[in-house]
Amino acid sequence: MGDMILQLATAFLGSLGFALLFHVKKERLLLASLGGLLAWGVYLLMGRATDQDVVRYFIASVALTVYAETLARLVKCPATLFIVTASIPLIPGGSLYQTMQYFMKNDLASFSGQALTTVLLAVAIAVGMLVPTAIFQLGRRVQRDWER
Repeated sequence: MGDMILQLATAFLGSLGFALLFHVKKERLLLASLGGLLAWGVYLLMGRATDQDVVRYFIASVALTVYAETLARLVKCPATLFIVTASIPLIPGGSLYQTMQYFMKNDLASFSGQALTTVLLAVAIAVGMLVPTAIFQLGRRVQRDWER
């Protein structure tokens, strides 16, 4: 349990650091940082349901995008502000590092397997962001057409 709390705290702080780096306004700093905590929390919770990292990354990306799109409407700012900062904890840096390490050691069998894993994680994150964003945009378009 202590390890989970530490991971959530570092996800929050990592998102906060990038929010500061991207000059997010003070009144939105907490919301942007909570997105990273939410994303990593969903990733950790999904670990109880499945051991497939690709699925866990996908569901976490969906959750963070729904969070970002919802906040964007409430706070009246671009969802990108929340998506970028909240996705920081999900970046598969460890997997990419392992991929490059295998490449440098000329272990091509391990390199190709790890490279595939890294690409799949990146695709899971991207598709996890794409699906809710498309649904929100479709909803906006339907609402706009309905009001006419």
